[in-house]
Amino acid sequence: MKAARFSRFGGPEVLEIVDLPDPHPEPGQIRISVRAAGVNPSDWKKRAGLMDEELPQTMGHEAAGVVDELGEGVTDVAVGDRVFGLSAEGAAQAELAVLDHYAPIPPSLDFAGAAALPAAIETATRALDQLGVGSGSSLLVNGASGSVGSAAVQLAVARGAHVIGTASPANHDYLRSLGAEPVAYGEGIVERVRALAPEGVGLALDVAGSGILPELIGLAGSPEHVVTLADFAGAQKYGVRFSRGDAGRAVHVLGEIGDLIEAGRFALPVAETYPLAEVAQAHRAGEAGHVRGKLVLLVG
Repeated sequence: MKAARFSRFGGPEVLEIVDLPDPHPEPGQIRISVRAAGVNPSDWKKRAGLMDEELPQTMGHEAAGVVDELGEGVTDVAVGDRVFGLSAEGAAQAELAVLDHYAPIPPSLDFAGAAALPAAIETATRALDQLGVGSGSSLLVNGASGSVGSAAVQLAVARGAHVIGTASPANHDYLRSLGAEPVAYGEGIVERVRALAPEGVGLALDVAGSGILPELIGLAGSPEHVVTLADFAGAQKYGVRFSRGDAGRAVHVLGEIGDLIEAGRFALPVAETYPLAEVAQAHRAGEAGHVRGKLVLLVG
């Protein structure tokens, strides 16, 4: 099969499409013929050598496609089913991918829209679970307009939370459409949040990693009421929880998101799609920033 891989660390130019042996599912896993695979910031961090040291490395943790092989004991899907999900092997940007966690693609979504979901909704749900967000919660999401941030906003609203989200003014109407009250980030953010919530907020989620953990702690009352997805050094310095997948993934959301999508209560836009062969160009677009929604590779 053809797959995205890099054999040295560096810029997007180190990415290549190579032929690799076809993978096969272990017990409890499935294999899909990939139709679309999501692209995430972790991809370019890996490529730049900021995460894992081994070489070479394949790419991709989320994909959507058609089931073409079942591992032993799998009875909840059949060959030919449309599914989306997560691959622990990190090799989903390929013609074939083994999925450890999966769910049927919601009827209203195409493959690209389904491939955009798994990483964003798992990451957002894991953080909301860790914060204990529920009905009546007040939540501040720092960096609310990106794929993970907008997922967190919508999922928190669906739980019955009151959500304030930080974003640039150009994205404020978008946040309102998701059910959040928007505020501009940058200097004076504490005062702007307190204008909407004079008593502060109960909980805060840092998606952006923009160095404002002290302000979030002040607004939420204590470090225990704050989770960050992006500021590892700040989390250590201020005693804030850094959410990472090895503490347990919130894979339950894969089976739950379909009902919200079909009810019109959740949407994650696909910003741009690229053929698998143009994975380097997808990285360039992602690293340049200003992408609202997910970047997705189309396969086959």
